[in-house]
This record gives sequence, structure tokens and C-alpha cells, in this order.
Amino acid sequence: MPRLFTGVEIPDDVAFDLDLMRGGISGARWIDRESYHITLRFIGDIDEGLAREISYELEGVEARPFKLRLTGCGVFGGNKPHTLYAAVEESPELRRLQSIHERICQTLGMPAEPRKFAPHVTLARLKEPDLRALHAFVASHNLYKSRVFEVGRFVLFSSRPSRGGGPYAVEESYRLQAGL
Repeated sequence: MPRLFTGVEIPDDVAFDLDLMRGGISGARWIDRESYHITLRFIGDIDEGLAREISYELEGVEARPFKLRLTGCGVFGGNKPHTLYAAVEESPELRRLQSIHERICQTLGMPAEPRKFAPHVTLARLKEPDLRALHAFVASHNLYKSRVFEVGRFVLFSSRPSRGGGPYAVEESYRLQAGL
């Protein structure tokens, strides 16, 4: 039974910049550079038949390439922070692509994603982090901006069941078409 999700890959040079930020927070388990991505839709553990159906439906997605930029850092979890991330600048095109993926999954009988879409790149998983160091990290990186990069495809990723995910494998990739 594969564990699947769709996402957008991060270019190598942008991932390298994110990788340079690592460190300085006890209780942080940093994500490997090769695993940086923006999740569009977590699908989960599904049977092979549904996986094939999803893959087939994703082939029919019609969307144009678009540009993205990462900007600033933040934390999920409020008073019990569990995830450190790089934020994604607002993008109607990214939101549209995500909603298409959501619609495909629901059409195929999957329940709606209960969480609001908050596009981000996970930098570290946190377990009882040093809060002072965490807040200092976020404050010192809140003006971060990546270069603008083009998104020309999205991918169907698989992962092994593990704590915190990764390593991820690209099962299929789907080109966005400029002529739409």
C-alpha cells in the first residue's frame, strides 16, 4: 500500500539556500535538502487501484506554468511548536493547482482534506525545542526571500511510513502546459 502525496519540487539552488539556514535550535530535526517540497495534497496510504486512478486523473490536470517565491519563516503549533517552515508567497496559481488536486481526490471518494491549505516548505520537525533559539531563528529569517522560480511541473510523491516523512520518491511527474 503506497503512501502518496502531490507536491511541487524546490529548485536545487533554492534548496541549497534553505539548507544553509540549518542549525542553532536544540530539539530540531532538520529535513534533508533532497526532501524539500511544497505539499499540494496529502493522499495517504491507499491501495494500488486507487493510486492508479489518481495518477490517471492527474494526467488530465490543465494548468499553466507559474512563478513562486519563498518568503520568511514561521512555526506551526502555537504554544507547542512542532514544525519550522519557510513560507510561500501568495500565489493564485498555486492555490488553483491545489484545489484541482483536492477536487480529484474527493471525486475518487477520498474525504476532504480537513486542514486549510497553508503552502510551505518544512525545514525542521520540532520536539521540545529551545523556544528562545526558535524565536530568534524565526526573527532572523523573517525577511528571507528566495529567488523567483518557475514551476513547470508537479509530482506524485511516495514515502515510506516513518516519523516525519522522507525520503521521498517521485512516482510520476506532470508537466504544466504553457498553451492553455
